[in-house]
Amino acid sequence: MSRPSRLSNVASPERAGAKEWIALAALMLPVLLVSVDNTVLSFALPQIAEALQPSATEQLWIIDAYPLVLAGLLVTMGSMGDRFGRRKLLLIGATGFAVISVLATFSETAFQLILARAFLGFFGAMLMPSTMSLLRSTFRDREQRRLAIAIWASGFAAGSAMGPLVGGLLLANFPWGSVFLIAVPVLVPMLILVPLLVRESRDPNPGPIDPLSILLSMVAMFGVVYAIKHFASEGFDVLGVAFLVAGLAVGYLFVRRQLRRPIPLLEVRLFKNGMFSGAILVNLLSVIALVGFLFFVSQHLQIVLGLDPVAAGLVLLPGMIIMIVFGLAIVPIARRVPPTILVPIGLLVSAAAYLLIAVAPSDPSVGRMMLAFAMLGAGIGAAETISNDLILAEAPANKAGAASALSETAYEVGAVLGTALLGGILTANYRSELKLPSALSPADGAIASETLAGAHNVSERVGGSLGDEVMAAATHAFESGVGLTSMLGAILMVAAAVVAWRTLRPQAEPVLTK
Repeated sequence: MSRPSRLSNVASPERAGAKEWIALAALMLPVLLVSVDNTVLSFALPQIAEALQPSATEQLWIIDAYPLVLAGLLVTMGSMGDRFGRRKLLLIGATGFAVISVLATFSETAFQLILARAFLGFFGAMLMPSTMSLLRSTFRDREQRRLAIAIWASGFAAGSAMGPLVGGLLLANFPWGSVFLIAVPVLVPMLILVPLLVRESRDPNPGPIDPLSILLSMVAMFGVVYAIKHFASEGFDVLGVAFLVAGLAVGYLFVRRQLRRPIPLLEVRLFKNGMFSGAILVNLLSVIALVGFLFFVSQHLQIVLGLDPVAAGLVLLPGMIIMIVFGLAIVPIARRVPPTILVPIGLLVSAAAYLLIAVAPSDPSVGRMMLAFAMLGAGIGAAETISNDLILAEAPANKAGAASALSETAYEVGAVLGTALLGGILTANYRSELKLPSALSPADGAIASETLAGAHNVSERVGGSLGDEVMAAATHAFESGVGLTSMLGAILMVAAAVVAWRTLRPQAEPVLTK
C-alpha cells in the first residue's frame, strides 16, 4: 500500500466557521490581483508597442519590472508584517497598489510605465506574504488549513491564467491602460471586508530590521536576472558575465549573513531538507514554464493568427478552468498516492504540452494551442498544490512564515525568469532568424527587428507586397523561436519531474534542529 500523503492530517478541535471562509474569499482578492498582474500585460503588448514604441529590452522590462521588485521584497515585507502587523501591511499595500495602478493607466512613455510597474511590485510585495500569514492564523484546524492552502494555490495559478482573458476583454473595448484599472474594483471590497473579518496577526518576538540583508537580497536578484536578460538579447559578453558574477557573489554574502544571524531575514537553513528544497524548485520551474508559455502564445494568437484580444483570451479559458479543477481535485488523491508519483506525472504532462508546440511551431492551429495550454494547466495545477503543501508541512511550526515567504518568492522569481529566460531567448532567436526584404528602409528595418509587434506595425504602415513580405519574414522568425522556446520549456518540465522524483521523499531529520 502506498504511503499516505502529508495532505491527510489529524483534525483540530478549532474548526473554522462561515466567517473564516468568507475571510478566505476576501484574502483571495489580492492573490488573484497580484497573479493576474504577472501575465495581464502579455495581451496588451501589441497595443503598448504601437502606442509607446518600446525597444525589445524596454518591452521585457515593462513585464519584468513588476515581478522583479516583487520577488526582491517579498521576504523583507514578510518580516515587516511580522513586526508591524500583517493585516496592517496588507491594507497599506492594497491602498498603494490601487493608487499606482491608476497612475500607470496614464503612462505616456515606456520609461513611465516601467517605473509604475516597479512601484506596483513594491506594494504588491506587501500583499502576498500578508495573505498567506493571515490565512494560517485564520484556519487553525490543520485539515481545513490545507484545503485553504490548496484554494490559495489554485487561485494564484488561476489568476496567472486569467490575466490574458481579462486583458483580452478589456482591450477589446478600452485602451491598453485599462488593464491596470482592474485593481480598483478588486481592492476596494478587500479594504472593506478585511478589517471586518480578519484579526490582526503579528510575531510577538520579531527579529530586528536588517537593512544590509535587504540590500544584499535585492542586489543579488537584480544582478542575476539582468545577466540572464542581457545574455538572451545581446549574447555572452563581458558585461553580462560581470553582472552574473556580481549577483552570485552578493547572493553568497547574503546566505553567509543569514547563517550567522540569530534571527535572519531569510531562514536559509530550511533548504537543508531535501523535500522542502525540491518542492521550492518544482514551484520555481513550473511558474517559469507557465509564464514563458503565456509570453509567446499571446503574441502568436493575436499577431500571427490575427485573433482579437477576447477571442485569444477565450482560447486559453479551458486551460485556466482545468488548472483550477486539477489543483483542487488532486487533494483527495494525494491522501493515497505519494508525491514522488503524483508530482512527476503532472510535470511530465506539462512537458508533453510544450512538446505539442515544439514539434510543429509553424502549425497555426488554434486547437493545438488550446490543447497544449489545457495540458500545461492540468500538470502545473496538480503539481503546485502538492508542492505548496509539502513546503509548509516540512517546516517547523515556528518557521511557517519563513517557509511561505520562500514559496511565494519562488513564484515571483519564476515569473521573472519565465519572461527573462524564455522570452529573452525567443527575442534573440527572432532577431537572428529574421531576414527582411532589402527594399525596406533602415529605420523600418530597425523597428521590425526589435519585436514581432514592431514588425507587424511596420508591415501595416508600408502596406502592399512589401508589407506582406515583412510580415511573412517576421512570422517565420517568430515561429522558429517558438519551436526553440517550447523545446526548452519541455526540458525544464522534465528536469522538474526528475527533481520531484528524487527529492519529494520523507526526511528522517527535521528541517531545523534549533
